[in-house]
Amino acid sequence: MNATHRASLHTTAEERRIGSLREFFGSPQGRAALLGLLGAIVLVIGGLGSGSLRRHDALLENMQLGWLRYGHGMVIASILLWAGVLVMIWAWIRLGRLTLRGDVTLAGLRLTVLVWTVPLLLSVPLFSRDAYSYIAQGALLRDGFDPYKVGPVANPGVILDNVSTVWTTTPAPYGPAFMLTAKTVTMIAGDNIVAGTLLMRVAMLPGLLLTLWAVPRLARYLGGNPAVAIWLGVLNPLVLIHLIGGVHNEVLMVGLMTAGLVLALQRHHVAGIAVVTVGLAVKATAGVALPFIVWIWMVHRREDATERGAVPAHPLVLFARTAIPGVAVFAIVLAAISFAAQLGLGWLTALQGSALIVNWLSLPTILAHIVTWFTSFPLMSVLDVTRMICGAAMVIILITVWWRGRHSQRDAVLGLLLALLAIVVLSPAALPWYYSWPIAIAAGFALSDRSLVILAGLSVWLMVIFRPDGAHGMYDPIHVALTFAAAFIAARSLTVEDPLRLRELVRGKPKPAAAPSEPAPTA
Repeated sequence: MNATHRASLHTTAEERRIGSLREFFGSPQGRAALLGLLGAIVLVIGGLGSGSLRRHDALLENMQLGWLRYGHGMVIASILLWAGVLVMIWAWIRLGRLTLRGDVTLAGLRLTVLVWTVPLLLSVPLFSRDAYSYIAQGALLRDGFDPYKVGPVANPGVILDNVSTVWTTTPAPYGPAFMLTAKTVTMIAGDNIVAGTLLMRVAMLPGLLLTLWAVPRLARYLGGNPAVAIWLGVLNPLVLIHLIGGVHNEVLMVGLMTAGLVLALQRHHVAGIAVVTVGLAVKATAGVALPFIVWIWMVHRREDATERGAVPAHPLVLFARTAIPGVAVFAIVLAAISFAAQLGLGWLTALQGSALIVNWLSLPTILAHIVTWFTSFPLMSVLDVTRMICGAAMVIILITVWWRGRHSQRDAVLGLLLALLAIVVLSPAALPWYYSWPIAIAAGFALSDRSLVILAGLSVWLMVIFRPDGAHGMYDPIHVALTFAAAFIAARSLTVEDPLRLRELVRGKPKPAAAPSEPAPTA
């Protein structure tokens, strides 16, 4: 084959790819993807003035954009940011309608995830200042401190200046895998917070890709719709804007947890436990999946014995044969990561730091507020009691759902979903992005339209209840009312196009047809 012919084939292949992209972006699915891209770009621009900014941002000043942080500039930036958020939600709901009708492709949804994520990689932190805490904790480890014993305040400097006050004295509650990642980021970026934020997002991207790989496969095992799974579990603005835009390590933890779960369902049990253990070494919540993987492994052992025509071993024997190697894999992987990071288990005691968060997203806080409405008890005293009660209830629920998940692999995954939901609702504190944990698992099940409407409304409500600078609006009646309105309209729009009948208002109501005149009487 001569060079000219090879070039011709190459050009033809390129033209085919370009033509395929043109066809995609000209379709309803592609137009929704472009609409979401527009929203993401506007959101990133608005974030320059109203996001979770650094205390002193010389880069904005050098770019002649410092005016966006103050006065009318900040108002304009806030309008742009919220407009971008609403456009992304609108595009997501439009894609949801197409997904429910079966008018999307998995390849198109995956491309949409990429298209919406790219602008967010360049954004300032959005709706949270956690990125600065991550960088500060990584700098502690880099500079010879034990981040499980001291908070960022032990290492003064420009990084500390940007950490939220509540976390400056708090030891890191994250596992050695994440601390090693944060240390690597700070070793590359130094004390440059802009570079550190961008590198931290890049370090989180494998989690998003793992989730994108896992949730459609999870749906195939659970009888769900793979397209719906991607739409709900990955394209969800709660996931992309909060986890990628907000730079949260949940995206890495959820990706490892769901990928490990899928590996276990595929009968790669040892690999599944190893991957979930890495997720636990990012954030402890992923470890909840490990006891349920033991059930999945046991189910597979029973099925294998039945297929061979043998009698399955006694349940206690089977449990021992499964749990013992599972615990060994867990211990080896966690020990290896801890050795690489040169850290111990101090992060487990630092998990109580979340008790500093007080908002309406956790049941203990809701109950405490209700009690203070009718009594004169101080909130924090009541909160100690409600947290203790809900903590006991959570332990009981976790044991119950784990035990009930022993019958089949579907029961095991359902038990994991309920366990994650119990942890989010009953823990001492919760944040909007915590709900991405159970949503990623729920996305794999066969969900009714009604369930999807509820989950869409909940996702939108959680997405917009926080303010772009990282504060929450749960004690602002106007913000709460607007949040409920946005959530209701989005949920309603998933199954009812134009629920507010805006098109009729724009076009005008059609005039009623004139009644036909009666014919004149004849003689």
